[in-house]
Amino acid sequence: MDELAAARRALGKGSVPAGDAYTIEVRRRYDARIDDVWDAVTSPERLRRWLNPVTGDLRLGGKFDLDSGEHGEILRCDPPRLLKVSWLFGPDGDAWPGTSEVEVRLAPGPTGDTEFELIHAAVVEEPLFPTYGPGAGGVGWDLRLLALARLLADGETADHEALEKSPEMREFIRRSAAAWGEAHLAAGGDPKHVAAAVEATTKFYAPDPT
Repeated sequence: MDELAAARRALGKGSVPAGDAYTIEVRRRYDARIDDVWDAVTSPERLRRWLNPVTGDLRLGGKFDLDSGEHGEILRCDPPRLLKVSWLFGPDGDAWPGTSEVEVRLAPGPTGDTEFELIHAAVVEEPLFPTYGPGAGGVGWDLRLLALARLLADGETADHEALEKSPEMREFIRRSAAAWGEAHLAAGGDPKHVAAAVEATTKFYAPDPT
């Protein structure tokens, strides 16, 4: 829960090649040097330990695939400060290119730590937002960034499936969905829509056990 509280979340506006976009934004500090954090977000060996296994031509202009179905192209790579990729979901994503991008920005902190910022921009017409709000992607990123924190702290590899079934992680998901609801409200979201989206997101990521 300390890791959940360490992040600052916001819902904003941006653009992607397909048009106007909304952005989910996460900012936090990692107690690790910038070169270590950069390696963790770009090295295939370490990416699989907190995100998912990745394959492809991992260089500027190259394309990548994650085992979880996301894929895209490396749009910018400025070590060790900025990585930007297109971010498509599943095989149908190729039919609607330019709809989603993820950007990671790093900056060295004053005590050898690293300021971390992740911005995920998705086209306004993206179909999940009306039901789930920013939590659709936000909760997923909170879970992954928790795994990144554990990797940077002690080298622990996340077992996402096992973690997400534990009572502790179900509570983490519930609080993450609520935190994204607060960000949605702060951005001017309708309270009834926000409440429904938080409930739908919680049920999606942590369905009632059967």
